[in-house]
Amino acid sequence: MNHELISQICFAEIYVVPPHQTARSLFTRLPHGMAYADTLIECIATGYLIAVVESICIKEMQQHIDAEIEVVVGRSIRIEHRAPIPPGAAIRVSGWVEQVGRRSTMFCIRAFDDDELVCEGQVTLVAADRESIESRIVAKINGLQRSASSPQELGTS
Repeated sequence: MNHELISQICFAEIYVVPPHQTARSLFTRLPHGMAYADTLIECIATGYLIAVVESICIKEMQQHIDAEIEVVVGRSIRIEHRAPIPPGAAIRVSGWVEQVGRRSTMFCIRAFDDDELVCEGQVTLVAADRESIESRIVAKINGLQRSASSPQELGTS
């Protein structure tokens, strides 16, 4: 991770909200949201807004890591979704690096539509050791496969 170059990151991007990223559309596909999805509004789901903001920050940070040995992963995201953003609306997402640690970077972000501030917050990303993350994932997958192939223990009384 190149600390000096990362500390200088500043960006401004335009994102147009597609129709499939509304709260209603997202919650229709979630088991716990299906029952009430049709009561939600046709504006970007907060989850999608978080993903958009995180993806922009990751893209910026990836330019300053060694992708063969590091992978950018999220550590924390604190977003205030302040206003509705309908499909088709363009939002201007801007951000800058506020703090750089040994392996982490904290971005401050803001997003505006044509009328107002619609989102602001912080995204903290980590340049993690790729091999370590991949081996942890493999171990978890192996554990899931073992659990699926062995009979479940039931408690006895």
